[in-house]
Amino acid sequence: MTAAIDFRTSPVKPVIRETIVSRVKSARAVIPGVALAGAIALVAKLLHGVPGIATFSPMILAIAIGISMRNLVGTPSFAAPGIAFSMRRLLRAAIVLLGFQITLTQLAAVGARGLLIVVGTLVATFAFTLATGRALGVDRKLTELIAAGTSICGASAVVATNSVTGASDEDVAYAIACVTIFGSIAMFVYPVLPHLLHLDGAAYGLWSGASIHEIAQVAAASFQNSQRAGEIATVAKLARVMLLAPVVLALSVGPRLAARGTPGRLARAPLPWFAIGFVAVTAVNSVVTIPAGMRDATITLSTFLLTIALAAMGLETDISKLYAQGLRPAILGALAFLFIATFSLALIKFMG
Repeated sequence: MTAAIDFRTSPVKPVIRETIVSRVKSARAVIPGVALAGAIALVAKLLHGVPGIATFSPMILAIAIGISMRNLVGTPSFAAPGIAFSMRRLLRAAIVLLGFQITLTQLAAVGARGLLIVVGTLVATFAFTLATGRALGVDRKLTELIAAGTSICGASAVVATNSVTGASDEDVAYAIACVTIFGSIAMFVYPVLPHLLHLDGAAYGLWSGASIHEIAQVAAASFQNSQRAGEIATVAKLARVMLLAPVVLALSVGPRLAARGTPGRLARAPLPWFAIGFVAVTAVNSVVTIPAGMRDATITLSTFLLTIALAAMGLETDISKLYAQGLRPAILGALAFLFIATFSLALIKFMG
């Protein structure tokens, strides 16, 4: 017969108590940093509604405010745990929730030709950026971030890719600056080009969605042409967002495969479960009818969490280290931008 356990003398109860106390202390430690990043995110959201500033997404404004605070007044040390929590846990949760923006039906609406153009452009741009980065001598991690931001979906892709790339906060900030600058240039230049390039509304929308960096920039550039162009551009852009998960998974599998023959390295190669969660949420969103109000709430929450994560990223960014990178990464960003614009346009023209 098994002897009964006396919980008054058993070590189990103290262990549980210590675990609970430890978790409570950890939770308390992250609150100040999350609150600071959250306050910056709220300010960015408010600024986004100001005429003239609305062309920049709250995420871009949040990292700009965070960088300004870090380099002008400094980031308080008590905020460090919460900033780290925001850049990791909140970021990954936000990426999973991004799946509520996409359904397989939306992707089908682009059509086989449109999807082929989107996928072909993304793969070619990513490969071109990696090769050009090596030729220019740009750090591999920073090159991957610029490649992801340019070919997929701007700042969101940069921070998602960094979860497996593991670049510095300064590299993340530099990559986001690149995609913001060149995406903004596209946002203002694209609307004057359809007539010169002989593009109808559908073709222009597909071009915008397949090549402009941020979702907000795509919407601003495409809806200036027509409602139809805007709708096609939005769906094409969402198709690119959907490809975020496969790209991040591919970037994580490479190190794991390379580490197979090296004892101890395989366990340290990251497996981005959040990317799998993103795909799972997209699948659920495609087969289950989610009430519009609930879906809108999850999309709003996802955007806000991403904004908090980028505010935290800004609070960790030392601008002097950005200067140390020099002009080569900026040249890489410019070349990647020119490539994605011309390559996608050539595909659209070639495929009719």
